[in-house]
Amino acid sequence: VQLQAFGGGLVQPGRSLRLSCAASGLILDYYYYSFGWFRQAPGKEREGVSCISGTDGSTVYSDSVKGRFAISRDDARNTVYLQMNSLKPEDTVEYSCAAGDRLIVSTLTRPSAYDYWGQGTQVTVSS
Repeated sequence: VQLQAFGGGLVQPGRSLRLSCAASGLILDYYYYSFGWFRQAPGKEREGVSCISGTDGSTVYSDSVKGRFAISRDDARNTVYLQMNSLKPEDTVEYSCAAGDRLIVSTLTRPSAYDYWGQGTQVTVSS
């Protein structure tokens, strides 16, 4: 199983970016996998910023990104997206995607609940 995240870069405050996470190797049970986007700032715990359930499509967002970020999935392309709008300098960090099999909604933001992790993609918000 491989997860590949890309789409990061340097952007000015207030602008948008879309991250993508391409999954391979998740055969048969792909539709039941939940996906999450996580970030970890220096000295802080890993934060689940946006997560989407594989069972019913429920989404969960951290308070820090609610109303600005949107997670979606395209199962035909085995890809999960994170649309990030109104970016702030404090959003500057490396973002990683993760996949977990049949996660219940209450565990979506817990890093320990996920089975597979991809490498991160750096997002830098600066003028």
